[in-house]
Amino acid sequence: MNDILTFLILTLFVIMSPGIDTALITKRTMADGQTGGYKMALGLASGSLVHTLAATFGLSALLLQSALAFEAVKYAGALYLMYLGISSLFSKKSDTTSPVKEEKSKETSAFRQGLVSNVLNPKVAVFFLTFLPQFVQSDQNVTLQLLLMGITYTILAITWFFVFVFFINYLRKWLTTPSVQRFMDKATGVVLIGFGLKLAFEKHK
Repeated sequence: MNDILTFLILTLFVIMSPGIDTALITKRTMADGQTGGYKMALGLASGSLVHTLAATFGLSALLLQSALAFEAVKYAGALYLMYLGISSLFSKKSDTTSPVKEEKSKETSAFRQGLVSNVLNPKVAVFFLTFLPQFVQSDQNVTLQLLLMGITYTILAITWFFVFVFFINYLRKWLTTPSVQRFMDKATGVVLIGFGLKLAFEKHK
């Protein structure tokens, strides 16, 4: 019971700490509203499930042992994050685009952006591979335990993300005023580029 409680508390701290997920969800919610934020959250959570399966069946271990594989995924993820950051920095609002088409395009890309950014982040794989095993009981089914912990992490993450989106959307009217939005776009862009650069220079251990 103590191990379960410790796992839940530490997991919540990890999920609620500001990071790439927070930056992406904030940007998407401000741009598209609640629906876009929820889709981004679902994409990020789906990425966590991918890492859960990878860690469970040994793919993450292979990734960590292979410097070449780690570098390939690392740079792909770093480039994608920097792309998102640069897009945010130099984003321009256009009034000529059809509102219906623009909304549909944004909604269909939100889930994909969240999924891709999470899956291509090897630090998430490192987290799952190093964090989850600490709570595994060797005398029980290891595969099942890892799956359950990964699913629990995902459920807690999506719950927190949805709560976060709700509050961001509640303040959206103020946050989306031209001056505040320009500041937030620039700030989010810098954060994403910073995370991308940090990821790119992360050394394989």
